[in-house]
Amino acid sequence: MGELGEDTMKLSTRARYGARAMVELAKTPGASRSVRDVARNQRVSAKYLEHIMASLKSAGLVEAVRGLNGGYTLARGPGEIRLSDVILALEGPLAPVDCVSGVRDCPMAADCPTREVWAELKRSIMLTLDRVTLKDLVERRHGREPADDVPMYHI
Repeated sequence: MGELGEDTMKLSTRARYGARAMVELAKTPGASRSVRDVARNQRVSAKYLEHIMASLKSAGLVEAVRGLNGGYTLARGPGEIRLSDVILALEGPLAPVDCVSGVRDCPMAADCPTREVWAELKRSIMLTLDRVTLKDLVERRHGREPADDVPMYHI
């Protein structure tokens, strides 16, 4: 039997970095932020983040701003963008198995003893992601110091 943490379902780096970038933009709503600035703050590759931001733009979650202070800004307010919006834009439908994602019909669907559990898991994941907005994530982080900024005490 596997130990906790082995063979777990994981979101891609694309989804994780995209979510972090969106939270970074949500910290300064209405302001344009360069990909290089966001990438530096989130410790990700600017080149990789540019591809992610293009997908978020195509999904209508961010807008590109041209010019000297150009970059990206949120297309809606931080309280109007849910984490589910970001993850769906970057991952597509989240499902633990194909038979509940609508991708394929399974010949066992009607008689499968586990299909209902997988469907329930998918619903739970989406409900959790739907409940959380970018504003919520900014507020959760507000007031807590990043681990790198924790003061060192010498004895």
